[in-house]
Amino acid sequence: MPLSSRYFATVLALVSTTLSFHAQTKIDTPDIPPSFTAPKTDYDYVKRVEMVPMRDGVKLYTVIVIPKGATHAPILLTRTPYNAAGRTQRTESPHMLDELPQGDDVFVKAGYIRVFQDVRGKYGSEGAYLMTPPPTGPLNPKGPNDTTDAYDTIDWLVKNVHESNGKVGMLGSSYEGFTVVMALIDPHPALKVTAPESPMVDGWMGDDWFHYGAFREVNLDYFSEQTAVRGSGEAIPRLDYDDYTNFLEKGSAGDFARYGGLDQLPFWKKVDEHPAYDAFWQGQALDKIMANVPLKVPTMWLQGLWDQEDMWGAIHSYEAVEPKDTANDKNYLVMGPWRHSQVNYEGFSLGPLRWDGDTTLQFRRDVLLPFFNQYLLDGAPKADTPPVFIYNTGENHWDRFKSWPLSCDANCSNKSQPLYLTANGGLSFAAPDASASKYDEYTSDPAKPVPYRPRPAFTGDEDGWRYWLVNDQRFVDGRPDVLTYVSEPLTKPLRLSGAPIVNLHASTSGSDSDWVVKLIDVYPGTVPSQPAMGGYELPISLDIFRGRYRTSFEHPEAITPDKPLLYSFGLPTVNHVFQPGHRIMVQVQSSLFPLYDRNPQTFVPNIFDAKPADYQKATQRIWHTPDEASFISLPVVP
Repeated sequence: MPLSSRYFATVLALVSTTLSFHAQTKIDTPDIPPSFTAPKTDYDYVKRVEMVPMRDGVKLYTVIVIPKGATHAPILLTRTPYNAAGRTQRTESPHMLDELPQGDDVFVKAGYIRVFQDVRGKYGSEGAYLMTPPPTGPLNPKGPNDTTDAYDTIDWLVKNVHESNGKVGMLGSSYEGFTVVMALIDPHPALKVTAPESPMVDGWMGDDWFHYGAFREVNLDYFSEQTAVRGSGEAIPRLDYDDYTNFLEKGSAGDFARYGGLDQLPFWKKVDEHPAYDAFWQGQALDKIMANVPLKVPTMWLQGLWDQEDMWGAIHSYEAVEPKDTANDKNYLVMGPWRHSQVNYEGFSLGPLRWDGDTTLQFRRDVLLPFFNQYLLDGAPKADTPPVFIYNTGENHWDRFKSWPLSCDANCSNKSQPLYLTANGGLSFAAPDASASKYDEYTSDPAKPVPYRPRPAFTGDEDGWRYWLVNDQRFVDGRPDVLTYVSEPLTKPLRLSGAPIVNLHASTSGSDSDWVVKLIDVYPGTVPSQPAMGGYELPISLDIFRGRYRTSFEHPEAITPDKPLLYSFGLPTVNHVFQPGHRIMVQVQSSLFPLYDRNPQTFVPNIFDAKPADYQKATQRIWHTPDEASFISLPVVP
């Protein structure tokens, strides 16, 4: 036999002998097994998934993340419509710190048990889903809701999570903040402390769905994503890159909703059927409900000073509950220099604004965690929690106060001062006299609405959405449908600590109108340390008011054409110092599109059903006579 043949035979014999000791996997065996379980080697936590039963038999999908070796550990609960499984898996990791959301960092390091639960009807939970379901009462006399579900969940957790000490805290932002507030209406005895972050409290007055009656039509995508399926649905398809064009071409908000098929979705139907602040919305206003229930659980209300989604809930709930906090030890307020839900991420900056360090980590580490530890950790010391912890956005530091606001129109230690809109685009703390012109005017054209941020407003532009409230307002300079009033450069600091109140004497040639008012800090022409801020027009507070609700939010009425009428409404809270060399600016306009739907400027019963012919140009006048003075009541503090 040739040498090569003998070598091949030897190798073949060795291979055959080796394979005889190991059963081979058949070549046609499917490469995806029926199941796969990854080893949990070196994991510093244990993750459990439970279907927790509610009092009506419905079971809710609940993820429990427990530090290995934990005993007598507190429980931190978040109830979410945004996928509990996903919320507890930021990245697959053996480390609990990496597995859980960034905002949980301080609690993980403190040894907390972390629980996320899908609300009923969403993702892994059984039952029927209702968007922010009404609390027990006339709108929901017998049905379950996030009050009873939170109670039943906490009851199950303290009886079945044996690594815990039987104490529970609740935390959550936005919709998750709503579920925290709902739990406070009838709290389980084991619920010892809560922090609703940017909670959705009143969807009509100033949170997600409306602001003073003007509809935030970009939320139509959210309605589709949230209620079309149990998981995550799809946004409404777009024909154009720019939403300014998309919404304008479709017509009314109702037309855009129908284009997207939302007439199949019950929640949109409910919104469409209740454009005014009727019993449907009033019965769900959680700040009003919290004002009428006992104050049992220490609560820290939190929101960002530039929260682009839920600007109403936290501050108004704090104010509603504050009269019952006679010992000043259960009702707390935190307002940071943040966008919506930024508290759970990094807080070094907001758009072009730079803060003194990581403000969100400072808060979570130095204020939030000690506050929770005090009530949840066995033997924890009493926290030095300020009743009010609010960022000073003009001097760039945190302030600690015993109460809030520091200044208002009545019953505050300091009284607000009127800043008048004067002739020739001026601002003055002196009331106008009869010698000046009576009014300024502009034409509001629904076919050319004022954009709320520079175009294009692309739906996928997350930063464009997150930071629009701090956009340089020079992008509307030169528009003939925006009135601008500006002061002389300040010679000394001017501090505002409270909510500015708009008192606008205005007339319209139409029979309905929206009024937008912006309070702006104008930077000097040059800022050597940050050149891009030279001349920057920073909005510190702005909002929109739908004119048909001038006398009643529940019963809209047509506006008398060309008659000066008073429109009074609050702007979001500020804690800001206008520095010397800066100027105060006020802008007035009649649209913030496409964030808010267009007012046709012709009174119709329901703006969602406005027809093309209803949209008409109108002459808008802002009055500044002694008897019809327009001003902003500024919460000035010496």
